[in-house]
Amino acid sequence: MEYALRWILPFAVLAVVIVLILGLFNMLRGNNPNLSQKLMRARVLLQLAALIVAMAIAYLAGMRPH
Repeated sequence: MEYALRWILPFAVLAVVIVLILGLFNMLRGNNPNLSQKLMRARVLLQLAALIVAMAIAYLAGMRPH
C-alpha cells in the first residue's frame, strides 16, 4: 500500500501545481472571476488530498517492522 501511495503523491502534487497556475493566470488576465474562484477551491481540495496521501505514507512507513 505504501508503495502505491508513493507513486500517487507526485501526481497529486503536480495536480495542485497545475490548478494553481491555471487559477493564477485566469486571475491575472482578469477573465471570469467565478472560474478563478472555482479553480482556487479545487486547489484547496487537491492540497487536502495530497496531504492525506503524504500523511498515509508517513503513517505506513512508521508501522514497518524495524
